[in-house]
Amino acid sequence: MKFTGPKAKRVRRQGANLYGSDKYDRILQKKPYGPGKGPKTRSTKKSEYAGQLVEKQKVRDTFVLSERQFRNYYKRAQKIKGATGETILRLLESRFDNTIYRAGFALTRLQSRQMAGHGIFLVNGRRCTVPSRMMAPGDVIEIRTRSATSPMFAGILATSEKFVPPAWIKADATKLKIEIVGIPQPDHFEQGLDIQKVVELYSR
Repeated sequence: MKFTGPKAKRVRRQGANLYGSDKYDRILQKKPYGPGKGPKTRSTKKSEYAGQLVEKQKVRDTFVLSERQFRNYYKRAQKIKGATGETILRLLESRFDNTIYRAGFALTRLQSRQMAGHGIFLVNGRRCTVPSRMMAPGDVIEIRTRSATSPMFAGILATSEKFVPPAWIKADATKLKIEIVGIPQPDHFEQGLDIQKVVELYSR
């Protein structure tokens, strides 16, 4: 199941901004310790298994996935030639909703998932409501005409001019158009995720 409780507590517990919003950076600066703890609370050493669980949860929360969804990505990655951990992250980065986020058309992955699910974008000329759809080189994502004037894009586009998307994406903020021109490489992946620990956990 996906976590539906207070996101600030999850962010403090993980010690990382899992959701992208600036407010969580401010929360971490103000309270850099876990919920239920204080600045003088002594930390205890986590077991290897506990550390692996933490990393798995961090990846799940970052990409807004249920346990079942995430495990399916692991199984899928195992069948693809190459390092399993790297393949998992490449698959996650290639999701439709994540692509919208990476292009700078959403402030958080939660928001981009809602956009994808509500069908306000077209993929290769057809409306798509599947956030998990895999994007590939040559795919084109465009805003639906009726959604282009939505007020939710006003603040996003105001900051997108300074936003630089990863090299595998060509984004046109004026037209709200995204072209997939490559595949995500390791230096494009979300930073701060120890995917190898997740692979070790699932390999038990």
